[in-house]
Amino acid sequence: MAATKTHPVDGQFYLTADEFFAAHSTLALTYDDVTLATQYSEILPRDTQLETKLAEGLTLNIPIVSADMDTVTESRMAIAMALNGGLGLLHYNMTERQQLSEVSRVKFHVPGMIQEPIKVSPEQRVGDVVQMVEAHRYGFNTFPVVDSQGRLVGLLSGHVVKPRYASRAVAEVMTPRAQVHTIQKKDLGRDPIARADKFFTEHPGIHKLLVVDEQDKLRGLFTMNDVERIQQERRAQFKPARDAQFRLVCGAAVSATRNAFGELERERTLGHVGALVDRGVDCVAVSTAHGYSRGVGDTVRMLRDAFPKLPIIAGNVTTAAGVEYLADCGANVIKVGQGPGSICTTRVVAGVGVPQLTALYVCSRAAAKKRVTLLADGGITKSGDIVKALTLADAVVCGGLFAGCDESPGEVIEVAGKLYKQYRGMGSLAAMKAGSAARYGHTPNPTQKLAAEGIEALKEAVGSVDRVLAQLIGGIQSGMGYLGAANLAQLRQNARYIRVTAAGMKEAAPHDVVELKTAH
Repeated sequence: MAATKTHPVDGQFYLTADEFFAAHSTLALTYDDVTLATQYSEILPRDTQLETKLAEGLTLNIPIVSADMDTVTESRMAIAMALNGGLGLLHYNMTERQQLSEVSRVKFHVPGMIQEPIKVSPEQRVGDVVQMVEAHRYGFNTFPVVDSQGRLVGLLSGHVVKPRYASRAVAEVMTPRAQVHTIQKKDLGRDPIARADKFFTEHPGIHKLLVVDEQDKLRGLFTMNDVERIQQERRAQFKPARDAQFRLVCGAAVSATRNAFGELERERTLGHVGALVDRGVDCVAVSTAHGYSRGVGDTVRMLRDAFPKLPIIAGNVTTAAGVEYLADCGANVIKVGQGPGSICTTRVVAGVGVPQLTALYVCSRAAAKKRVTLLADGGITKSGDIVKALTLADAVVCGGLFAGCDESPGEVIEVAGKLYKQYRGMGSLAAMKAGSAARYGHTPNPTQKLAAEGIEALKEAVGSVDRVLAQLIGGIQSGMGYLGAANLAQLRQNARYIRVTAAGMKEAAPHDVVELKTAH
């Protein structure tokens, strides 16, 4: 028989979020101060669903986001996060042009239909094509051939893109139009990937399918490898996070920058965000240490007016008033966290900030009222912290857990035979000199003294982010199984909290043994 009622004894000790945090309203708590009580369950961990909708048009298959830090997320990390179902937020400690290039690398990684394939003309020489392949380091050497009007006239096979044929014209060696397999764009239907997959099954040995319109103008290209990869992904439990065009999702952080007169740099910011949108970015994050401020509010309001449908993440805050302010300005997703990160010293330097679990509860009440979602940003050191965070937030932002991964951009350093990767707070002196000073309310002037709110550190190299995410996802699913939660909504509903002492936390970890192997 299903156990559906709370036992009266349990109800005295294990409290709902409203009851628990009201009873501890004068005490600021973080993850290790609290544990969750187990509940009756008919749910196996492997059957739990981790999908979370952050905003209209922004749904993730796992509730994990990699932080917009310059030693955590660039295109390689963002690609890996999206392939695993999450989201990578590209940092802005780079030039605007570089950030646009990073977005493009993510959006066109293993795409479904390549919207604008690289083309050659029939008048070109094969030698020109060989040079182009070498100059751009293309991983392919087969190209559609189009005339000056964009009409398809043939296909240049990789078998003839060789230096020995350098003097030959493309028109001489290409496969003529009549022998090139194509499909009309209008015939792709509602599931272009399935249609392309059917074509490749029916045509053994053909690895590329060109898409044309009624005028026979080239409109796209499918490759069999891309289609097979996407079909495999569809059968996985946690599918990659993709947009409506089957491209990987990607976010980018932007700064609330002002000019020397204290005015928002409207043209520059709008121009850059417009370019990000053109590249296909799925969301932008207005990231500062103090989100409940005029500068962030004005920037969010400006972006919302210019891009009505663009998902906007804003933060960071730790108060209900901060959440309501950013929601009223137009933000869809609010980042919560001031000072919980392992390399953040805001609470020490500035004396402000609220321990993370209390901050999440306070902010979650306002978020529910304003119908916005929350990201728990910082302080996550283990999968159990993520489970606790997800009882109050819609997803978590992790930096330190990913900083040691192969995909992070940090420099690799060997110390006493062990490999480490550089990891630094965006409020560290080095990061602010590199461009993130505005995030902490300082000017980027290198001659001016900056009040650093972060440190530079090392994280032990831990291998692929796939491996780290597999451990985190397993822990989340295990926690959901203990709470009888089939999905994240049920996790929030079923959560019951109780305080733990330092001795209780010591008891929870391995103790009184000589540890031979760690979890990783």
